[in-house]
Amino acid sequence: MHVNISLICQGISHFEITLRRMSGFQINLNPLKEPLGFIKVLEWIASIFAFATCGGFKGQTEIQVSCPPTITENKTITATFGYPFRLNEASFQPPPGVNICDVNWKSYVLIGDYSSSAQFYVTFAVFVFLYCIAALLLYVGYTSLYLDSRKLPMIDFVVTLVATFLWLVSTSAWAKALTDIKIATGHNIVQELSPCKKKEILCYFGSVTSMGSLNVSVIFGFLNMILWGGNAWFVYKETSLHSPSNTSAPHSQGGIPPPTGI
Repeated sequence: MHVNISLICQGISHFEITLRRMSGFQINLNPLKEPLGFIKVLEWIASIFAFATCGGFKGQTEIQVSCPPTITENKTITATFGYPFRLNEASFQPPPGVNICDVNWKSYVLIGDYSSSAQFYVTFAVFVFLYCIAALLLYVGYTSLYLDSRKLPMIDFVVTLVATFLWLVSTSAWAKALTDIKIATGHNIVQELSPCKKKEILCYFGSVTSMGSLNVSVIFGFLNMILWGGNAWFVYKETSLHSPSNTSAPHSQGGIPPPTGI
């Protein structure tokens, strides 16, 4: 009974110390000068570019249509598409009030639905953005709480490993989807439109919006994977796995373990 009461008192004391540390928010910018904090800032910035370059994209593909001798001049039909890249919902639009070759072009759409890959990529990038804010707040505002805790660095380490893997998966899936989007909105679309297969209707591929920003989003996806993978080592150094003797001995003496990184 005496042992149980002693354990309960120790637990309450530890809980009170933790609450005092959590309530003692103090800004300390020194962690940002260390690799752990500095790389986290880079991860935060890279995640912004990742979801912004993908989620903010708008484009269109144009096809020139004529049907001599009725219409000898080329007329342009346009299909507008963008995030989340449900191309099968992007219909072709002729110029307002113009009947081109007696075809209802609005009933024809682009081919493919790549929303799953795009939304997975953007959603994950947004979650990473939010996690980086929370982690930086912990590093800068609650430095002592992070250093003295055994669980927080371990949670940070596990999240870092999972994020590295998910960056690889999401970026690879999005890169494959982007390749298919370029094909679906490029020259091949002319061959897929049934009116363009008629002899009396001539169709020519016009143009498609440059997808340079989408290429950048893929680059930032793999850059994020490299940043998170590299930062895993610095997060690992803060855990008890790296130096269990340094973290257990001071606690047994009632002291504070020496910082290994930040």
